[in-house]
Amino acid sequence: MYDFPLILNGNPVTTNNPLEIKSPFDGRVIGKTCKATSKEIELAIASAQQGFIETHRMPMYERAVKLTRVAAALHDQREEFARILSAEAGKPIKYARIETDRAVLTFTDAAEECKRLRGKYLPLDYEPGSRGRWGIVRRFPLGIILGISPFNFPLNLVAHKVAPALSSGNCIIIKPASQTPLSALRLAQEIIKTEWPAGAIQVLPMDSNDAHLLIEDERIKMLTFTGSPVVGWALKNKAGHKRVTLELGGNAGVIIHHDADLEYAAARCASGGFAQAGQSCISVQRVYIHDTIYDKFLNLFLKKVQDLKTGNPDDEDVDVGPMIHLSEVDRVRQWLQEALAKKAKILTGGKIEGTLFYPTVVAEVDPKLRLSCQEVFAPLVVVYRYHDSDLVLEQVNDSDYGLQAGLFTNDARFIFKAYEKLEVGGLIVGDVPTYRIDPMPYGGTKLSGLGREGVRYAIEEMTEMKLLVMNIIEGTKEQRS
Repeated sequence: MYDFPLILNGNPVTTNNPLEIKSPFDGRVIGKTCKATSKEIELAIASAQQGFIETHRMPMYERAVKLTRVAAALHDQREEFARILSAEAGKPIKYARIETDRAVLTFTDAAEECKRLRGKYLPLDYEPGSRGRWGIVRRFPLGIILGISPFNFPLNLVAHKVAPALSSGNCIIIKPASQTPLSALRLAQEIIKTEWPAGAIQVLPMDSNDAHLLIEDERIKMLTFTGSPVVGWALKNKAGHKRVTLELGGNAGVIIHHDADLEYAAARCASGGFAQAGQSCISVQRVYIHDTIYDKFLNLFLKKVQDLKTGNPDDEDVDVGPMIHLSEVDRVRQWLQEALAKKAKILTGGKIEGTLFYPTVVAEVDPKLRLSCQEVFAPLVVVYRYHDSDLVLEQVNDSDYGLQAGLFTNDARFIFKAYEKLEVGGLIVGDVPTYRIDPMPYGGTKLSGLGREGVRYAIEEMTEMKLLVMNIIEGTKEQRS
């Protein structure tokens, strides 16, 4: 049983508003914490204001040392963090270890990037009246940042908000997902040990109805949100003049061209479609297969999917764990039944046991049905046949989302055509859209969001560019004229 208090002003704090965390796999209580009320929220903002006085003046070497110590703590306690992740999110333990390793990389990258927050010299003497003038540009931290994180990567997606915020001298308040607050709270404990100023980081589980107290407060200078598009865009409308970064949903398409390495592509699509039980916004959802290799690829793909093991996330061999809630299982069941009623065919899977939704592949789905055109966020993939390379790019674009896409081909002309035409934040060639290494810029177009994550790019979002102009020849005849 994990028992973590919320983190407020550098201290563990409990309230009279308990929160039990239950396993998505079997429903047993695996941890407890408590929820912040309006009182704790106000204290958090006030302490963050005070903390910012210190954090924005902290020299880069000191920030780098502290962030490196956080990375080392995550590395040293890898198994503990992985077990927490597996318990609260239902994530197979082997993937929970990978997420912990990714969080180590995120903090390590942040330690390096804070050393690269350099200024820029600008010559300004482009005309006689600017003789003797020059400028410098630097980036300055915004102040207090609010980070709202989702359930599916409850450690590393928190790290993607916390690490760049601290690296650039900001303070941050994290509202973790109610189902998965434990890993964020445990992370904050390790950050506090590295002696950041009180108020630099605070983690406050709370009712969603109370989040507006943070979102609408003018002392909060930025909102960085990862979650559903419906919630994200609604929060943006409430955020007023704050800077906003949104990392939202996806509907990821993959193209398997006729010259692809089919064995490799099939293995990667099976992994990319069903890891995390498909509960990733860059999970493979739509696979477009060239008609000349359709049958061969499909046979390989179905065999890879059928080899995946579904079950208890504590099992070292399990590939697909539970979905997060029974309500989500019911939603996907309804979408699947809707497609089957319109002549879609299940090629493998379709079995459901509690929150376990076995890996499912469906063909002949009407592209306008929810199973295809919306974000399914489940271990379910739809497959299509294509012939024309221009038309398939239009089919991938036929979505309200534009996060990442995958393309398996060796045809350079097709690669650059896809790069130009696909309406996505990232095109992954030779792999699935599920690929992400944490330093890269990550974000989408259309309903998939605003701005970019990846430590260097998040730092740009979390800082303000400021110009200083110097006139070193005052009052010359040329300048007066």
